[in-house]
Amino acid sequence: MPTPRFRTDPPSTAPASLAAASSVSADPPAANSRRWWLLAIVALAQLTVVLDGTIVNIALPQAQIALGMSDGDRTWVVTLYSLVFGALLLLGGRIADFWGRKRSFIVGMAGFAIASAIGGAAQNTGELLAARGLQGLFAALLAPASLALLTVNFPGGKDRIKAFALYGAIAGGGAAVGLILGGVLTEYASWRWCLFVNVPIAIVAIAAALPVIRESKAHGNTRYDVPGAILVAFGLGSLVFGFAQAENGWGSWPVLVCLPLGLVLLALFVFVESRSNHPLLPLRIIVDKVRGGAFLTALLSGAALLGGLLFLTLYFQIVLGYTPIQSGLASLPMTATIMIGAGVLSKFLASTGVRIPMTVGPIVGAAGLLWLTGITVGGNYALEVLPGLILLGTGLALIFVPLQNVALSGIAEHDAGAASAAVTAMQQIGGSLGTALFTALYTAAVSSYLVGKVPSPAAQFGALVSGYQSAFLWAAIIIFAAAPIAFFLVRPRRDDLLAPEPAVHLG
Repeated sequence: MPTPRFRTDPPSTAPASLAAASSVSADPPAANSRRWWLLAIVALAQLTVVLDGTIVNIALPQAQIALGMSDGDRTWVVTLYSLVFGALLLLGGRIADFWGRKRSFIVGMAGFAIASAIGGAAQNTGELLAARGLQGLFAALLAPASLALLTVNFPGGKDRIKAFALYGAIAGGGAAVGLILGGVLTEYASWRWCLFVNVPIAIVAIAAALPVIRESKAHGNTRYDVPGAILVAFGLGSLVFGFAQAENGWGSWPVLVCLPLGLVLLALFVFVESRSNHPLLPLRIIVDKVRGGAFLTALLSGAALLGGLLFLTLYFQIVLGYTPIQSGLASLPMTATIMIGAGVLSKFLASTGVRIPMTVGPIVGAAGLLWLTGITVGGNYALEVLPGLILLGTGLALIFVPLQNVALSGIAEHDAGAASAAVTAMQQIGGSLGTALFTALYTAAVSSYLVGKVPSPAAQFGALVSGYQSAFLWAAIIIFAAAPIAFFLVRPRRDDLLAPEPAVHLG
């Protein structure tokens, strides 16, 4: 029988006894119940990481006043988290593989909670920035460990599709949940609770994880690739920082220096990995055509989602005058559509396959963003915004539900953490790219609109809306580009998606 094209398992280097030790046979009903509890725990952790990006954005205006931050410091509160998170993701994934995924999950969750508590109690800008950096560090350990736990505990079958459907729905809708929760906490409690809220969530997740999750780790070659870790950390960090600074102009020195430097360092990283016998990111993970297409789709959809959502929030609050709570509730239809769409699609994905939804999803998402280009200063929510949000949510559900299945299908358990980190890194880089690119396009559109116009409030609001329209248009173009990529590249065999599930694996 020929070897499946999509399989990427490396030759086993572990003794038979160790291989057996990595799998635990259990009573199937008990094992099945345990791993669905595991899914709930991992989903809670993933929600914490995803919503943290937007929940803090809502709190920033109050935090700036309370701590006396400058506008530059305020920007760093957002940038520092994404910078550390993006730079250390691949290393965090390998630590999870070698040190243990359960251990990494618990340490990452606990560290994230401690960092959040420090940030919530911050008395000055330096303490808040330090806390945000620590949050990024522990998130880089927590996120790949969470996804790796799903990968090894749902190795195949329809249950895997359902598990990754929920995970994908949270990845797509968590940002909007952050807007709602951030608005409620900021308005009725304090900006500090936008950070403190992570503490009780972490306590619940850790208390549930200790008895439910069983340890799993890679065996055989578990040496760390130190040169690769250094190159990819500085390479990804340079890219994230460069994109984050692009809002100050694409000709500024951080952009001109950091973006080319990041690309050079990542090229060197690929060169080192191709010659290492213990690579940080085995190139077999990313060179497969199907998986590579999924990674590119993650990059483009992440850029469109995070970049587009930022300007929608600005439109609600600045032009329409919504409060933070109203702004979050106005985004709720998109989140609800993603959640409902994920549940429905997971029931049919085994029959339809992944190629159709991953091709149609970007087209529907682009249609939603194009609809949002029709927003006006007057702002008729029901006609100008709501249909666009429903279309965008539908498109994102069609993308995110199959995305994780494709990106992690055929991954050997030895590489689960590394592959999970690679998927998350693509989405993180995409978010940074989208935010920077759309901010630059927004600024250019605003300036162009104001040329020759007499300064007035009406002209200013018109300029803002013109900028938002430009951002939505380019976000639509970016996400639409994922459609041909999915159509021509994301074509796994049905057996790859629905690989028969092996003996019950509990890590």
